[in-house]
Amino acid sequence: MVKAAAAGHRVVLVVATGGEYGEVPEDLTPDETLVDRRRRETERSAAILGAQRVVWLGYRDSGMTGWEQNKDPDSFMAAPVDEAAERLAAILREERADVMTVYDWHGNYGHPDHVQVHRVGHRAAELAGVPRVFEATMNRDHVMRMVAMAREMGVTISRGPEGEQPPEFDPNDTDDGNPFGMAESEITTVVDVGDVIDKKRASIAAHASQVTDTSFFLQMPPDVFRMAFGTEWFILTGSSDEAYASSLFPE
Repeated sequence: MVKAAAAGHRVVLVVATGGEYGEVPEDLTPDETLVDRRRRETERSAAILGAQRVVWLGYRDSGMTGWEQNKDPDSFMAAPVDEAAERLAAILREERADVMTVYDWHGNYGHPDHVQVHRVGHRAAELAGVPRVFEATMNRDHVMRMVAMAREMGVTISRGPEGEQPPEFDPNDTDDGNPFGMAESEITTVVDVGDVIDKKRASIAAHASQVTDTSFFLQMPPDVFRMAFGTEWFILTGSSDEAYASSLFPE
């Protein structure tokens, strides 16, 4: 997003849910909701990244896989795909978008709302005629190399605060039972963001209420953070190119 904005492209961030079921920060005031806080943090993060507009689709957070919130009729995952896609398509038409990013088919790690972003995003692109749709993913082979390196250094990467001893992160076993991200061989587009890594880190830090999700990343030494997140991976829908591209935009 930073690189696209710097190159003169208009960058618009569309957020599917309000994040109602995230971790509640201790400093939340009586007249403030978690959604209020997350909206402000998202606006701040988007500004750091150079986004010129943030749009909220208005759906409720679906929670994690298997949560009771999955059944909420107002949740994003419960929304009919065509209905949600038309909401998004209206924005795409208004912006005359020519490039859009969504998640890969299982939302990188199986989060229900990420999976719905994949479905809704592809359908919206069809409705609005967006010519280039990229699936943002993680390079599973790279992640496995990083995990192996961490183990050699005696560092344990956990999955989250499940009890006093969180389970170790396993790239081959995520929320929906599928491996994390996608295999390196399936990736079509590799973008080097090492030159703007400080802004990427600052944008993560802006989401301060999501302590559990962000603290591990922000505790990484700068060189380790760059190694882990200095590259972004995408799959261009319908691409048959064997060689990697290095940008989301035609050259």
